[in-house]
Amino acid sequence: MKVTQHIEDAKGETLFSFEIIPPQKGKGIQELYDNIDPLMEFKPPFIDVTTSREEFIYVDKGNGLLDKKLTRMRPGTLGICASIKHKYNVDTVPHVLCGGFTKEETEYLLVDCHYLGINNVMALRGDAMKDEQSFVAKDGGNNFAVDLVGQINLLNQGKYLHDVMHIDNKADFCIGVAGYPEKHLESPSLISDLKRLKEKVDAGADYVVTQMFFDNAKYFEFVDKARAMGIMVPIIPGIKPLALQRHLQILPQIFRIDLPEDLIQAVDSCKNNAEIKQVGIEWAIQQSLELKAAGVPVLHYYSMGKSENIKEIASKVF
Repeated sequence: MKVTQHIEDAKGETLFSFEIIPPQKGKGIQELYDNIDPLMEFKPPFIDVTTSREEFIYVDKGNGLLDKKLTRMRPGTLGICASIKHKYNVDTVPHVLCGGFTKEETEYLLVDCHYLGINNVMALRGDAMKDEQSFVAKDGGNNFAVDLVGQINLLNQGKYLHDVMHIDNKADFCIGVAGYPEKHLESPSLISDLKRLKEKVDAGADYVVTQMFFDNAKYFEFVDKARAMGIMVPIIPGIKPLALQRHLQILPQIFRIDLPEDLIQAVDSCKNNAEIKQVGIEWAIQQSLELKAAGVPVLHYYSMGKSENIKEIASKVF
């Protein structure tokens, strides 16, 4: 079932969902199941599975020489989606990236999703590689998320690349895209960023999931400005609980987000990571309760593959 249909069927009730990360290659899937199991009592209608793009590693050749190799450390997104769908009878949402993939490779992935009955996808540009100053698309790939949305939407119309075939049994993907309450780090302003979001919706995006934020006022302002710009699709807030002292530096640095001063002071007063984790849980609970009271369609949690803190939050909210 489509994400938008789940929202419609909920008739105003706030739903629970979360995002997981595939294990690094060489690891088994059982640990992932062990962290999904405790969250199933909250009846998530869908689970997101991230996709990693390629990255460079350096292999020691001996004699002080290193060999630069291109690899993907967390493959298997589609296989994990199929496995979760089968094991838990829940819809899954694979993340589909521009970065590191040609349009042909993207089409193959989407065809495989269609075969497997996976009809929700999250369309993302993806980040630049670690050794790149800025994002560079793969030769023959989509440059921006709006281009990727357009490709998926064409497939929904039965139009494949290179006009090789037109079919009656069309795909029917529900397309999610990212939104940024504090603007994308590369955007000059929030309004400019909202214009890019409007382009993605006009190209066929069906719903929006926001980047993490820690101040609900920024989400509400973002939604108001999006609606004023004519973006009328569901806008799902993304929530991540703080868990470590270094999150105070890493999250603003990587995601260009602001942390509320009250939260910073609460973390700084903690004596260890256990206390910080509890502060993060309590903050996320209060965020969630306020958002739920405001009638958000879904509360979407960035679990990072761990369920303990998400379970504690959900138990107080749902």
